[in-house]
Amino acid sequence: MTVPDSIPAGSRSPARTASPVPRRVFLGALGVAAALSVVPHPAAAAASAAYTLRSRAAWGADESLRYAADGTEIWPPEYYPVQTLTVHHTADGSTDPDPAAVVRAIYRNDTVGKGYGDIGYNFLIDRNGLVYEGRWSGTDGTPAHDASGRLVTGAHVQGYNSGNLGIALLGTLTTTPATTAARTALIQLLAELAERHAIAPLGKVSYVNPVSGAALVAPAIGGHRHWAATDCPGTVFADMPAIRTEVAALIQG
Repeated sequence: MTVPDSIPAGSRSPARTASPVPRRVFLGALGVAAALSVVPHPAAAAASAAYTLRSRAAWGADESLRYAADGTEIWPPEYYPVQTLTVHHTADGSTDPDPAAVVRAIYRNDTVGKGYGDIGYNFLIDRNGLVYEGRWSGTDGTPAHDASGRLVTGAHVQGYNSGNLGIALLGTLTTTPATTAARTALIQLLAELAERHAIAPLGKVSYVNPVSGAALVAPAIGGHRHWAATDCPGTVFADMPAIRTEVAALIQG
């Protein structure tokens, strides 16, 4: 986890209300794909969206934490086109058997403890394969996106957050591999997002931060270690070539 990209003064989006609304669980339906005009293979998209998503309301996000005492939003959302997808492990050290409680703890630590104003990841995945909505993105789009399909900026790769979608597997995976269920959900989520944003799973991107101009050539689907000197995402890093191949195969149906 790392600090958000710096935002020039006066460029932040207007503050939004704190009340969450129900979100669409699956983006692979033909009607959604047609409306977004970004999914070339509806059948494959439907297959790639087979995971189960828990909204912020479902996992118990306390939306009041995102606001200062005077009622202003601490970290108003900014939106940019998706350029790349990055995988993490949370390495949070929690032994709580309830994954939703772990997500709430990470949320509180990021929001209050680190002072970000929200959780830094766009999505999280537990060992049972449940996907959790991360960074709040407003009420006018799908999780992690605004109504036009742009990504809400998170805080997961220092200096390279805007346009970089962060997915975190819960737990410390330094020596332990991801569970089969978590890995499957990760591949399904990556496939859905890659197809939606026309990202080639086996390719590379010349990422340019739209806020700072920082640039880096990296895998279109990569791990935190591709962006920084870190152990994250643990054993999943060595598995990334196989994950990319399976994502590509899922997109092709």
